[in-house]
This record gives sequence, structure tokens and C-alpha cells, in this order.
Amino acid sequence: MTYIVGLTGGIGSGKSTIADFFAELGVAVVDADIIAREVVAPGEPALAAIAAHFGSEVIAENSHLDRRELRRRVFGNPSEKDWLNALLHPLIRERMISACAAARSPYCLLVVPLLVENNLTTLCQRVLVVDVSPEQQLTRTTRRDRADEAQIRAIMAAQASREQRLAAADDVIDNNGPDLDHIKAEVNRLHRQYLGLSLG
Repeated sequence: MTYIVGLTGGIGSGKSTIADFFAELGVAVVDADIIAREVVAPGEPALAAIAAHFGSEVIAENSHLDRRELRRRVFGNPSEKDWLNALLHPLIRERMISACAAARSPYCLLVVPLLVENNLTTLCQRVLVVDVSPEQQLTRTTRRDRADEAQIRAIMAAQASREQRLAAADDVIDNNGPDLDHIKAEVNRLHRQYLGLSLG
């Protein structure tokens, strides 16, 4: 069985950068966001189900899912959001498990933004949290996505709190500072630790 390290953190915490550092060390990375896009790709049964439920307006001209339109339909509508989650979450979970099982490195990194919120910590032997202050999240995300501050605050409010994530953590990388050398050193240290645990 593959040894799985779950990597999570709030929006703008720097999960992708840290996952890339692990990948550079030869660690297989399974990214829930990529899988979430794959399960609604053109030709996938889930896309047909979404179009049948919400109408053809949620399909863009290029036959891909119009995520912005779908977000508009489910935002503030709990029953529609529940319907969508009931369709997609089992499919995403199944593919994540298969991808982790197929990993060829001693352990694999499962990157899930909502690891804590969706109770996916049970899939992992360890949970690694990228921790940043809410102020940093706001600054980085505003700069990265050129998004509206109110929208980012709404996303943050819908995610687990910093305290909830830290309570679920076995390991924590503090990513509040700009020092990437420090982050790389932390990744190298954790990599050695995870290799020992996975081979033990």
C-alpha cells in the first residue's frame, strides 16, 4: 500500500510551490484540483449529468464546463451545491485513491485544498499543513488572481479555519515569510522523514 502524505492549506498559502519542491525530489504528486478538472472534461459522464441538471448554459462553446456560470448557479444555493458535491466528490475520491495506488515513489503527496473540510484526512498516513496568516492569504491571492477582496474573504470563510487545519496537522510548514530557501530546507527535512516512515 502506498504511503500517503496529505498536503493542505488555505487559499493563497503556497501549496503548489511546496508540492513542486517535493516533485523535484522525485515524489509522485496527486493533485485534487487537476483530478476535479479531469472528471468534468468533455466526454466524461459527469459533464453530461451537470448539463442535464443545470442546462446547456453551463457548457461553453468549446464543449468544456463553464466554471464561472456553474459557480454562479450554485453560489448561495445549498441544495444545488449539495447535488453537485454528491456527484463529483465520490468520482474525485476514487480517482485520487487510484492515482496514489499507482504512484511509483516510496510515498506520494496528495494535494487537497479541502482535505480537512471533506474529511479526507482518513486517506492519509500523515497530514502536512502549509500555514500562513489570513492577512498573507488575502494579500497573496489578491495579487495572484487579481480578485475582489470580498470574494476572497468569502472563499476563506467557506474553508476550514487556520486553527482547524493546524489541529489536523502532523507536520506544519510556516510559509509566512518570503524566504524560499527556508521552505526548500523544510521540504528536504520532511522528505527524509517521510522516506523513513514509508520504508519503515
